[in-house]
Amino acid sequence: MKQMCGLVLAGLFVAGAGTAMADEGMWTMDHLPVKQMQQQYGFTPTQQWIDLVQHAALRLAQGCSGSFVSANGLVMTNHHCANACLSQLSKGHEDYMSNGYIALKQEDEPKCPDVELNQLESITDVTAQVSAATAGKSGADRVMAERAIDSKLEQQCVNGDAKTWRCDVITLYNGGRYALYKYRRYQDVRLVFAPEQSIAFFGGDPDNFNFPRYDLDVTFFRAYVNGKPANTPQFFKFDTQGPKAGDMTFVVGNPGSTRRGLTWPQLSALRDFQIVPGYALLSELRGMLWEYARGGAEQGKESQELQFGIENSIKAYNGWLQTLADDHFVEQKRAQDAALRQWMAATPERRAKYGDPWTEIDRAQQRGKDLYMRYAMLERGIGFGQFGELFHDARTLVRAAAERVKPDAERLPDYRDANLPAVQQTVESDVPVYPQYEETLMAWSLGKLRQTLGADDPTVHEVLGKDSPEQRAQQLVSGTRLADPAVRKQLWDGGEKAIEASNDPMILLARQVDAESRKIRKAYEDEVVAPTDKANEAIAKARFDRDGLTSYPDATFTLRLSYGKVVGWNENGEPVPPFTHFDGLYKRATGADPFKLPESWVKAQGKLDMSTPMDFVTDNDIIGGNSGSPVIDREGHAVGLIFDGNIHSLGGDFVYDGSNNRAVAVDTAALVESVRKVYNLPRLADELTQGHL
Repeated sequence: MKQMCGLVLAGLFVAGAGTAMADEGMWTMDHLPVKQMQQQYGFTPTQQWIDLVQHAALRLAQGCSGSFVSANGLVMTNHHCANACLSQLSKGHEDYMSNGYIALKQEDEPKCPDVELNQLESITDVTAQVSAATAGKSGADRVMAERAIDSKLEQQCVNGDAKTWRCDVITLYNGGRYALYKYRRYQDVRLVFAPEQSIAFFGGDPDNFNFPRYDLDVTFFRAYVNGKPANTPQFFKFDTQGPKAGDMTFVVGNPGSTRRGLTWPQLSALRDFQIVPGYALLSELRGMLWEYARGGAEQGKESQELQFGIENSIKAYNGWLQTLADDHFVEQKRAQDAALRQWMAATPERRAKYGDPWTEIDRAQQRGKDLYMRYAMLERGIGFGQFGELFHDARTLVRAAAERVKPDAERLPDYRDANLPAVQQTVESDVPVYPQYEETLMAWSLGKLRQTLGADDPTVHEVLGKDSPEQRAQQLVSGTRLADPAVRKQLWDGGEKAIEASNDPMILLARQVDAESRKIRKAYEDEVVAPTDKANEAIAKARFDRDGLTSYPDATFTLRLSYGKVVGWNENGEPVPPFTHFDGLYKRATGADPFKLPESWVKAQGKLDMSTPMDFVTDNDIIGGNSGSPVIDREGHAVGLIFDGNIHSLGGDFVYDGSNNRAVAVDTAALVESVRKVYNLPRLADELTQGHL
């Protein structure tokens, strides 16, 4: 499944702050709260420390975080962030996602088909350039102006070498600032070690977003350059003892998307028009996949990655809905909006400078209500089996062929030259495709397309004809050749001529719906996104003028640092200690899923130190996308690995509550102990503790 972690899965259904308190905040590396850290913890980061953090931290382009943990390109991330690689490498009867994988020597490290790592090289403020390009423009003109200036800045940044560099113009503070992020790409990423699913996700769904936890949610990759392990002198050295209660901790990673700076009209529209229908769709999809997985072991293997992502997303949606329905939160947001709106209108000068962005937002949100579900079904591909491989590849090939012949500034953002290496890698990756699974997903999606848009909709008629969703899905999947990476490469290399000449039914479907999909995309961008962006920009500037640049921007899946400490919380009047230990893992084990230990852990019980810390919690401010983030200490040493938040963290997309919002991490002491004594990997354990092969 391409790009299917919880972050990206949730994003298929959902498009789209005041002064920070306590340890709240996901801070950009060029705007760290140095004074607050010094005042609260007596710690001032040096430039050397900041440089280490920036270059040792990594982004997994598919939707997670990671870090270099040796000088030889060793990368630490979560097991669930490696689900796609583990599933894709599990050809035949292998099942690395369930059974784990061990590379006993370097030659045993297989290449993950489509994992890309991004290492942040630099951040450049480009607010003046973007603002000048979009000044006075609205609607379609604003969209085109943004694409043109983004293309220009990204091309200059890449400087003709998009294989080595990736450059993205990032919107910060909801349009108040713009920054150009330059990354070094690593596309040769190989699998070193992954434990069994039953220990990586011990406790399963009952324990998910809860604590105490007893998970070894880790995978180690290795980045390669020119066929050899990458030289990565800036890495996080392992502290084999892990942290202690009360220790200051930092989480450095790539939180996906928060909406703390949005107005209440935007949040209420998000809840009513996107999250609520998205929750219903995900719940129905979960039920369909549950039924499919009951067909046998192979069906369970085929669907397990998507099932995992859906379970995570449903819990996240539930947390979002609880927050957005909380009376206190709603009143607080409305009061914040009213205070800012009153300040903006207090003088003629302010009224002239900021205009009336609130009216623009109301109008755009109402238009979004009319357009969103059609946009989600057609352009986001939910109505065409986008959760599978085949239509995703077909649409990418059709779009790439059409976009690559245009001037770079006029292309859809994903297909600009600066972004093409990642797109091409995904299309040409050698991943397994399961026909029955693809057919099941396609039939479900086509059924939702008809149900959502109506049986009389012209696009529905065009796609289905007189066939049922099941019949059409069978025709598409049985007739396509896109499961073969050689066929996809031929179509990519052949460009428009090859696409036009193709009679592959999946390519024909992608071509058939492309014009209508582009039409609804353009309408949504011109009538919803562009006016909302323009209004957000005015509101952000008003906040800056009133408060100064005292806070952090909403998360944008770019590198952020949060600071906090190892601390538990009170739940229903009872304290929740911040640590769990190996002895608690064995006491919790029942021998039945999801509390069944893998055989490796059963056999190793007598060799392990039962007092070894397993997992711990901190009050670091994190959200989805931080999965795989390292937890580091004042010295810049790794002491843990983020893999989850507690149930109270689910509202963190909209608000942070330091009293009970907790990040959950694997302790480095548990990682080293298990690698040595459970999996008998002295080579890997030595590299973790010594920093080199």
